[in-house]
Amino acid sequence: MEIIDNLLFGDNVKYLQCLKCNVRLSHSDTIVLHGTGGASAVSSALYLSRPDTGVSAHAVIGRDGEIFQLLPFDVKAWHAGKSYHAGRVNLNDCSIGIELDNAGELQRVGNRYYSYFGREYSPEQVYTTEIEGRARYWHLFTEGQFKILEEVCRLLKERYKIKYLVRHSDITSRKVDPGPAFPFEELKKRLKFN
Repeated sequence: MEIIDNLLFGDNVKYLQCLKCNVRLSHSDTIVLHGTGGASAVSSALYLSRPDTGVSAHAVIGRDGEIFQLLPFDVKAWHAGKSYHAGRVNLNDCSIGIELDNAGELQRVGNRYYSYFGREYSPEQVYTTEIEGRARYWHLFTEGQFKILEEVCRLLKERYKIKYLVRHSDITSRKVDPGPAFPFEELKKRLKFN
């Protein structure tokens, strides 16, 4: 995989047009990781690229490692919202937004686990945490997804001199994504981010 003219090129990359975003970024020094909270990578990518929504992202990485690029990396995406990091606000102005296909927090009913949109997940796909004495359940990310994300972040770090790798939950108290099931510290270590 490689980046040419602010676009990813590789066998697993597909492109969607997101015409609502057309402001150029003067620079990017941050990657913000998100969890889609959606049913599939393609449905999330289509939603993010729709002209009637107030959100977008640069790319969506599917559970099988498929990538949907919605915007060139030098165009401002609407993914961070009201945000703060490293003394700056409005991180849309200096960041690249990567969405990871994931159902997010799950609800347990008996011994079964369901997303908010009603899909059932097997126990092997569930990560359990305890928060304030209460068990909470999260959809696991896949190894293939993590591997592709690592490769994309490595390319972005090199091409755009990225200094910060953060989760959406790191830049706003309004969000919890990509959530506790995501191995963030492992990714930072592999990519040599402090």
